Amino acid sequence: MVFTGIVEGTGLVSSVTESENLTKISVKMPSKFSDDIKIGASVCIDGVCLTVSSINRDELDFDIIMETLNVTTFSNVKTGDAVNVERSMKLGDEIGGHLLSGHVSTTATISKLETPENNHIVTFSTDLETIKYIFPKGYIALNGVSLTVGEVDKSNQTFNVYLIPETLRLTNLGEKVVGDKINLEIETQTRNMVDTISEMNKESIHG
Repeated sequence: MVFTGIVEGTGLVSSVTESENLTKISVKMPSKFSDDIKIGASVCIDGVCLTVSSINRDELDFDIIMETLNVTTFSNVKTGDAVNVERSMKLGDEIGGHLLSGHVSTTATISKLETPENNHIVTFSTDLETIKYIFPKGYIALNGVSLTVGEVDKSNQTFNVYLIPETLRLTNLGEKVVGDKINLEIETQTRNMVDTISEMNKESIHG
């Protein structure tokens, strides 16, 4: 499934059931979000593509498997958490952000928050493997939100984003504080480009 990174609103985690290598969550969705949705549909929850396992009016249930728990923030999900939600794209839909798969590869940690007048700047720290794919003015998805990267400090493995009021209103990013972890998905074309150039450089060195 494909998503655009234009979050439709936030849902509220209403229950969490943990068992061996599996977590089941129920999410109360915004008004009309669940209209016409069916069991088996893909929904992006905080940037993670999850499959609807059951429906109770505006409450949707999802099963989260071990691999997803290992690489996302869902290992620490709690009842009452606000989560960003987006339905999958339909043919002909406008792409307002950039194409996302909902396959989160890692998390980034908020290391700094700045709120100068009419601005909300969030700085994230990540690992050496991830920062090589992040560039100024490039695209990134954070908790499923399509954003443009601001500044990048490769040596310290940090980058920042500037959040507009509409993003703060519609998503959960404005509620996050220093130390919080955020799901991160690298833009596919950027990943492919960096990996291709890296392979070419290796071949030229060993050629």
